[in-house]
Amino acid sequence: MTVFVVDLESVPTRYTCEWKAHVPQLLRAAGHDVCVIDGPSDIPNATTPGAFLNFGGTNIYKSQQVEKISRLFTQGNVNVGDHFVFTDAWHPGIINLKYMSELLGIPVKIHALWHAGSYDPQDFLGRLIGDAPWVRHAEQAYYHAIDYNYFATDFHIDLFSHQLLTLHPHWREWATTESKKLYRTGWPMEYMEEILKPYKNIPKQDRIIFPHRIAPEKQVEIFRDLAVHMPEYEWVVCQDQELTKAEYHKLLAGSKIVFSANLQETLGISCYEGMLVGAIPLVPDRLSYREMYDEEFRYPSKWTENWESYQQHKLELMNLIKDCMTNYNYRWSRIYNNQHKLSSEYFSANKILKNLE
Repeated sequence: MTVFVVDLESVPTRYTCEWKAHVPQLLRAAGHDVCVIDGPSDIPNATTPGAFLNFGGTNIYKSQQVEKISRLFTQGNVNVGDHFVFTDAWHPGIINLKYMSELLGIPVKIHALWHAGSYDPQDFLGRLIGDAPWVRHAEQAYYHAIDYNYFATDFHIDLFSHQLLTLHPHWREWATTESKKLYRTGWPMEYMEEILKPYKNIPKQDRIIFPHRIAPEKQVEIFRDLAVHMPEYEWVVCQDQELTKAEYHKLLAGSKIVFSANLQETLGISCYEGMLVGAIPLVPDRLSYREMYDEEFRYPSKWTENWESYQQHKLELMNLIKDCMTNYNYRWSRIYNNQHKLSSEYFSANKILKNLE
């Protein structure tokens, strides 16, 4: 059995850079024969503003992957029982693969990781395209073509199921008979603790960091307004600077608080990174944060539901931030159990590996 990894293009500022090497190594360490199906290296490195990848570049990359998969079939290099792992479920090659597998009589298993889609009203697809039939039917087709649909949080599963599967008149039957198609699993990020280990002893500054993308769903304007009203602290929006990964990690490690007012978060990597180097996560009680973070690290959701609600609760939020900064040592001492839960349940690919046995 061969495990074919259909990877994501490597972007230096995104975790896809680490995944490029880590995912194949993880699978090989588990005893699998691994073949990586990548794309060209000469695509734009810069992401589309506010987005995770470059909207044009990612299609160049995926198109070459489709060609490589097709050649594997025509050359007789795909066998019955092989597995294909797509590190991004939003990939047209999933349909191409299913087409060849079934018409050529070479059944394979398809695994794919869902990051976002039109079913999330805060995502680019959700905001700009919404529930247009072409996009919703495309996502439904991906879901049914995939044998193992992976989601990092229960929140993401609920969002996906409610917005996408309920569009079909037989969605309840799908949920019952095809329950083994949908899995909540950790992401393959075991490497993070080792990467961040050298930064753990960096002295803390009275600094609050905003590590998220500058996009409407991240509500950076709330962070900037807090900075104006609390000048006694240093406030840093990471994407205001052109930071390397090492520079970002050093800045993060020297901060006391990682702040979020996000309206979209199906996992939230940066807050976990902050925990690993001693920064307190301060997150709203909504989205994936609700299941991932202990109550003492979550503030009431209504405080940052929108700009108007933030204005009404600004003083409460400012008081909480002041308390976190003043009592940093006490709050940090209570974070170990939460950190362990995230490491074992949300940033480990053990469940994915089990389905490849």
